[in-house]
Amino acid sequence: MSLYFKYFNVHLKRQMEYKASFIMSFISNIMIFFSYYFSILCLFDKFNNIKGFTVYEVLLTFGIAQFGFAFCEIFFRGLDQFDDLMVAGDFDKILLRPRGVLFQLLCEDTSLVRLARLLQNVIIIVIAVIKIDVNWDISKILVLIFMIISSIILCLSIFIFAAAYCFITIKGLEFRNLILYSSKEVVQYPIGVFGKGLIIIFTYIVPFAFVNYYPLLYILGKTNNSLLILSPFITLIYLILSIILFYKLLGRYKSTGS
Repeated sequence: MSLYFKYFNVHLKRQMEYKASFIMSFISNIMIFFSYYFSILCLFDKFNNIKGFTVYEVLLTFGIAQFGFAFCEIFFRGLDQFDDLMVAGDFDKILLRPRGVLFQLLCEDTSLVRLARLLQNVIIIVIAVIKIDVNWDISKILVLIFMIISSIILCLSIFIFAAAYCFITIKGLEFRNLILYSSKEVVQYPIGVFGKGLIIIFTYIVPFAFVNYYPLLYILGKTNNSLLILSPFITLIYLILSIILFYKLLGRYKSTGS
């Protein structure tokens, strides 16, 4: 971890060299993210609920999903830009270093301007927790914590899967954007409000339903199935599979020879 923080300190100094640019980017991230939040408020200005979910329940779903993406975009940015490393031939130097490949990719870059989105998500989650009609106890608090952690784990897994895909086709941007950004848009609402097709996809293929839908049903008292407390741990299996796939496809990598 000490090595990671050394990398992080280097990235921090680099990005703070141009303070005005950093501040403007930080503000623009606030405005962009606010537009997502505002669209949900506009939707509930016309409807009291969506299939039984109130505005604050949807905001809790939204905040948890977006928190995971924002966290990974800040601290694991190197994975998100893995295709650029391969095209530039910089992946070769990573292979020559006496450290794990994935660990080096996690250290490769950070995007501190995304802190704006992370802080906004924290605020949204806190407001939603205060406003929703729930009698909080130890089990529900733990489930909420598991949901937030599993959101980070699942988003990290998606980043690793996208990086692994680069070994098949280097510039697979359309596929990566389909998985990353389409998921981000869909899972900001409870998965149950969509059709069966999307529910199946986001339960068995990209299991966000185990992050911010099935556990949410338990918190809101919409189900008595206590096994849903453990549903966020499904993301650990997803993470393990993504790591195995990455290292399996790593054997297909061909050096640029430069």
